[in-house]
Amino acid sequence: MLKTIAVAMLVSAAGLMTAYAQGGGKVTVVTSFSKDVTDPLKAGFEASNPRFTLDVQNKSTSSGVKYLDEIKANNQVDLFWASAPDAFDSLKGKNLLAKFTPAVTGLPDKVGSYTVNDPDGFYFGFAASGYGIMWNERYLEANGLVKPAEWSDLTKPEYFDHIAIAAPSRSGTTHLTIETILQGEGWDKGWGTLKAMGGNLQQVTERSFGVPDAVNSGQTGIGVVIDFFAFSAQASGFPVGFAYPSVTTVVPANVAIVTNAPNRKGAEAFINYLLSEPGQTVLLEPSIRRLPINPALYAKAPEGFPNPFKDARFQSMIAFDADVSKKRTDVVDTLYDQLITFQLDNLKAATRAIHDTEIALAAGENAQARALLDEARGMIAAMPISADQAASAEIGDAFTGGDQKTARQAELEQQWAAFATEKYAAAKAKAEEALALTQ
Repeated sequence: MLKTIAVAMLVSAAGLMTAYAQGGGKVTVVTSFSKDVTDPLKAGFEASNPRFTLDVQNKSTSSGVKYLDEIKANNQVDLFWASAPDAFDSLKGKNLLAKFTPAVTGLPDKVGSYTVNDPDGFYFGFAASGYGIMWNERYLEANGLVKPAEWSDLTKPEYFDHIAIAAPSRSGTTHLTIETILQGEGWDKGWGTLKAMGGNLQQVTERSFGVPDAVNSGQTGIGVVIDFFAFSAQASGFPVGFAYPSVTTVVPANVAIVTNAPNRKGAEAFINYLLSEPGQTVLLEPSIRRLPINPALYAKAPEGFPNPFKDARFQSMIAFDADVSKKRTDVVDTLYDQLITFQLDNLKAATRAIHDTEIALAAGENAQARALLDEARGMIAAMPISADQAASAEIGDAFTGGDQKTARQAELEQQWAAFATEKYAAAKAKAEEALALTQ
């Protein structure tokens, strides 16, 4: 019996290797994209390359990076496919990506201010992505809210409990949004904005697509999202809108071949398909609505569809620094969790107290109350570490990126959580003291 099984396994393996040698077989891709994105591209790829089948394994960007590192000694994955460029830079630095020269030529070198492809040929942009604010039109009307346009709008009292965001530790696209705000506004001001927004949050979801789902359904009114979530929802008939704030960026979404890919030919075929005109055209389908990296495809786009190669607003977006992001990714994500995600109730209580005082002061200014309120805001905005510390080896080396935390990482998390608890409680007390002075 064992001999029969062994022979069957050898025959199966031989058949698989023959399929690969002839240009066929299973192509395994790890991706953060939802089925709404992957299913149409899978169908188009398999129709154009009938000898191949695409096996899609869905993981968050951070989980995908960790997974490829964990299985590198016995890799069974051919491709990594996601939005966050710093994730690809991290994989490249760990020698987990393979060089390749696509067959498709003539595509642009840059989108906005960002280089489309890795200059060393390890990963390739297939679409452009921008980050901003999505809203449900009916929800805003029902709640008497105006359409937000800037991140600072989301810090205002009227948006309290009306906003959703995904945890950046669970979503590569949200990490990019957080990092973009920090780079665009600076470390201290950026965290002040993020925590002021955080105090208005209704929920923090575990995956990025949980945010547009909540906005589409009217469960919440506003979401911090990557642009294509809003565009595909609009194409599907949901009453939603979207705005790019002035502090945002546009970067390429990427695809790469994994080192020691078992089906290298299939991986190459998939990248060539994604970059080809048929593959780029699929990006415009209503269920996807991503910004193609081929400028010629915008002639086929629906009216009003953004064009990052022509629209002036894209040229003024900030230049995202992937190297800065890479050095502090785990630190930034952990800070967000310890200061916002896991402290949401405390942060919201302090924020609500500040909003109540602000509303009272609008009816009659009080200098002493205003001074106390400014102190409260400063307590919420305070950070336990500086930008230099976040990028330093002293702190960064404590975060391995693996499932097992180092003792130093656990210690830092406890310190940051205690810092947030103390600051938010003090801020709430200050705001309540200020409110009492307005009575």
